Amino acid sequence: MIHTCKGENATSTITQTCDTITFDCNNFVVNAESITCKSSKDTLHEATGKFTVNSTDTAAVNASKDLNVAATTNLKMTAADFSATADNTAKVSALTTTINGDQKAQVTALQLVLSAQSSASLEGATVKAAAQATMDIEGLTTTVKGQMTNIQGSLIKLG
Repeated sequence: MIHTCKGENATSTITQTCDTITFDCNNFVVNAESITCKSSKDTLHEATGKFTVNSTDTAAVNASKDLNVAATTNLKMTAADFSATADNTAKVSALTTTINGDQKAQVTALQLVLSAQSSASLEGATVKAAAQATMDIEGLTTTVKGQMTNIQGSLIKLG
C-alpha cells in the first residue's frame, strides 16, 4: 500500500508492506504528550547532518552491557558538577593529559604511585613531602640545594 502526497515543492510517501512501514518526506514531525519507542531487536538513529537531543528535565542513558561514546574530533562534557565512578578500574589516556583544578586538585588512594619513563617534576611556591613512618629519597646522583638548607633530627647520619 502506497500513499503519496505531492505538493508544489516536495512529495511525501508512506509505503506499507506486510512487515515494514516507510516514510519518505522532507520533514517528519511528531507532536505528542508522551512518546515510547520499543524494539525487540536493534534500534538505529542516524543523521547525515547534525544530531541533537534536548531535555528540559533530567536526561538518562542506560545500558545493560557496554556503552561506547566516540567522536572523531572533539568530545566535550560540561556540567556545574561532574563525577564519574567505576566499580573496578578507571583509565584516562592520551598523548598529553592535563588535570586542572583552578583552586585545588587532590588525588587520594590507599596506595599512590606516580612514575615517568623519562623525567618527573614537582614544582610549587612551597613543596612539602611528609611520611608517617619512613621516607626514602634516593638516586644515582642526589642533590639537596637551597639558599639555606636545614637538616634536623635526633640522629643524623651522613656517609
